[in-house]
Amino acid sequence: MAVELAYVLITPYSLAKSRTGGILARLLTRSGCELVAVRMYAPSAELIREYSEQIVTASDPQDRVTQEVLRDYVRKQLAPDSRTGRRRRVLLLLFKGEDAVRRVRSVVGNLAPLFIQGETIRGTFGDYITDGDGRVTYFEPAVLAAPTAEEANAKLLIWARYSRADGGLLDNTITYEPGVAPQRTLVLVKPDNFGAAAGRPGSVLDFFSRTGLFIVGARLLHLSTAQALAFYEPVREVMRTRLNAMVGAEARKALSAHPELGFPIPPTVEQQLGQLLGPLYGDFRFDNLVRFMSGRSERECPPAELEKPGTVPCLAVVYEGPDAVAKCRDVLGPTDPGKAPRGTIRREFGSNILVNAAHASDSVESARRELAIVQPETDDLSREIAAVVGPR
Repeated sequence: MAVELAYVLITPYSLAKSRTGGILARLLTRSGCELVAVRMYAPSAELIREYSEQIVTASDPQDRVTQEVLRDYVRKQLAPDSRTGRRRRVLLLLFKGEDAVRRVRSVVGNLAPLFIQGETIRGTFGDYITDGDGRVTYFEPAVLAAPTAEEANAKLLIWARYSRADGGLLDNTITYEPGVAPQRTLVLVKPDNFGAAAGRPGSVLDFFSRTGLFIVGARLLHLSTAQALAFYEPVREVMRTRLNAMVGAEARKALSAHPELGFPIPPTVEQQLGQLLGPLYGDFRFDNLVRFMSGRSERECPPAELEKPGTVPCLAVVYEGPDAVAKCRDVLGPTDPGKAPRGTIRREFGSNILVNAAHASDSVESARRELAIVQPETDDLSREIAAVVGPR
């Protein structure tokens, strides 16, 4: 069976209600498809016009009335605000796999009036309410997904054409009260989440929903060794110097207890051992960190391949809002999961200081530096679509 691409669009309302993590977790655990790209959009009127014209089709299992209601919803709720002209946020998730469209659509579910069972994403997060005369009184589909591979390809080509103009790192999509100075911060959902239970990336994102912040950028990427080196460069010297005391103490303990070499070691020699071995241990720890984030350490990577995308995925998410840095750090918890409070990401999902589930910028300045490295504005989506469907 041929490999297909399937998309899911998370609506502005679902984003505003912080349902992103729950939706992503269901898609990852229930579809069996690979997540290959993630991109934020602030759709223009032109994009929504082209996309909405493709919604009502004979191949959709939903009845024509429902399709027309969905088309009208898209034209009103995904297009720029008719009063202010401000664009709305939409998140596109791209999945790949055999029979991907059917599998993803089965997780998303179809729309029907008064269908209130929570078996699907729409059954849980969507609403389609009519009155006694059949008039729609409330409609929210939660997500949008194509019913067939042909429709998925056609609609993906539309989104790909507008990807650079309407997608990436979004500006001016959120309204704040006068006097509020929003911050931007970066969250990285680390590779250990993608190798564990399938829904972990979504579950980690769901923790950040309690911050009340807004997602304005997202990218699924494979950090190159060079990117990982640059990203963690500020901690390199810290690892080489601040671990000396611990390394010296452990070396003294090990030598003293050695069955052949065991002999008393004075404190002054312990200090010298720390100064000698500490930087070596720091380099070892730093190599492990780079390998964990990219798949290879600098020592293992030929110079010509330093910029090559790594072998392990991570999800970069940009949050915006008041006190964004502190709010995300509070949800994240301390570096050591064993010292993190219950209810924090690192306590619930982390294993040790290295494998600790997620990263969050520690300052606005750090966020700027890190964003320049992970480049959430990069258009990976169009490349993935072109590789399977063809050029825009």
